[in-house]
Amino acid sequence: MQTSRFVVPAIAILASVGGACADPVDLVRVDKSERRMELLSGDKVVRSYAMALGANPVGHKGREGDERTPEGRYVLDWRNPGSGYYRSIHISYPNADDVAAAKRAGVVAGGMIMIHGQPNGYGWWSWLMQMFDWTNGCIAVTDEDMAEIWHMVEDGTPIEINP
Repeated sequence: MQTSRFVVPAIAILASVGGACADPVDLVRVDKSERRMELLSGDKVVRSYAMALGANPVGHKGREGDERTPEGRYVLDWRNPGSGYYRSIHISYPNADDVAAAKRAGVVAGGMIMIHGQPNGYGWWSWLMQMFDWTNGCIAVTDEDMAEIWHMVEDGTPIEINP
């Protein structure tokens, strides 16, 4: 049984490289309440993933250290293949509105919010880690899912994060 768990993602990863050309991803949509991330090409959902969020997931990120995942529209603006997690793609939080709101509240907005896989060396633990919200505000997926996302999503792709 466990063998098929690893074979299917490997096939999906290989298929996604070719699939990325056929269905270019032009939006990443996140539903925090459903713990679901979707890759869209036009109105068509081309991939869907389960995800984990920050340890305090309800509400918009307002300050550094609040362990919330931001809400709103941002851009996936750069990637880090040498991350402390299995690959990471940066979300452009904070934007000017986030910085202004944090300043009014007398706090620092925070930053370095990413989509990433599991902590390096612990990908085998994802069956457990993905059962709860464990990040500091990032969006976490399995390493297999992150490999697929990495190949399908280009820098500059918008991301919409909904409550």
